[in-house]
Amino acid sequence: MSDFLGNWHALLLLLVAGVIPNQIWRMLGLWLGSGLDEGSDLLVWVKAVATAILAGVIAEILVHPPGALASVPGLLRYGAVVAGFIVFMLTRRSIFAGVVSGEFLMLAGKWWLG
Repeated sequence: MSDFLGNWHALLLLLVAGVIPNQIWRMLGLWLGSGLDEGSDLLVWVKAVATAILAGVIAEILVHPPGALASVPGLLRYGAVVAGFIVFMLTRRSIFAGVVSGEFLMLAGKWWLG
């Protein structure tokens, strides 16, 4: 069983330091946000800020790719983003379809280029 779990001390530390504090904030957010109107100005602003932060992270990863992504040519990375966006729009804004198609194009292109 210890081979399956690996170092149980590390798993316990991950649970205590990572999962439990995060879940407290999630539950507090659910409790506080349960009565809010989804169309309120506050939540529209929060969604806009979250979208802007996500766009910034994606742009940073595209321009300065970390780790193994740095070995993927820039044209292929940008092409995968464009293809994913096109599929996203064609599938009535399915995030899943856009992400999967972009990843597939990048993996297939990297495999083809070697």
